[in-house]
Amino acid sequence: MTKLKSLVAKLAFVGIASIAVQAPSYAIDGVSLEYGTGNNTQLVRLGAQWNWGPNWNFWQSNGTHIGGYWDLSLANWRMNHYNNTNSSGNLADIGLTPVLRFQRDDGKGFYGEAGIGVHLFSKLYRNNDKVLSTAFQFGDHIGAGYVFTNGLDLGIRLQHFSNGGIKEPNGGVNFAVARVAYKF
Repeated sequence: MTKLKSLVAKLAFVGIASIAVQAPSYAIDGVSLEYGTGNNTQLVRLGAQWNWGPNWNFWQSNGTHIGGYWDLSLANWRMNHYNNTNSSGNLADIGLTPVLRFQRDDGKGFYGEAGIGVHLFSKLYRNNDKVLSTAFQFGDHIGAGYVFTNGLDLGIRLQHFSNGGIKEPNGGVNFAVARVAYKF
């Protein structure tokens, strides 16, 4: 069963990477800065976003639609109880996440979103009795926010990281994340 999970994870990664490579190479549509905390760990993340465009709207009605964007991110995690000691440790995280967003057609106002993406850590996460035994992780989130008329996007997210059972132990890590973004 472990080999099957590993194969599924690899296929998911290849599929997402191939879609990203085939996506039009337009200029970025937005940038973001995020701060999150959970399990005695803090993360700071920088991101760049590319909208999928109006041809990729999955549903549209009454001035709203479900569309999406790619979120490419680079994060630093600060672990306060690294290896279950009182010492701290850091790890870097690079991620790519396709995100679905329910919003108004003009992209302003309140929105809700959800995404599941892939992340690669610089080392294994071992903090506060939680262990993620692989550097490859899935990151999923749900969030909500508000986009002002000037393009400023303020949001919150609940985010979970796990390797999907590829290898044990797989304690999973949860974060509450505050997000500030600017849409061009």
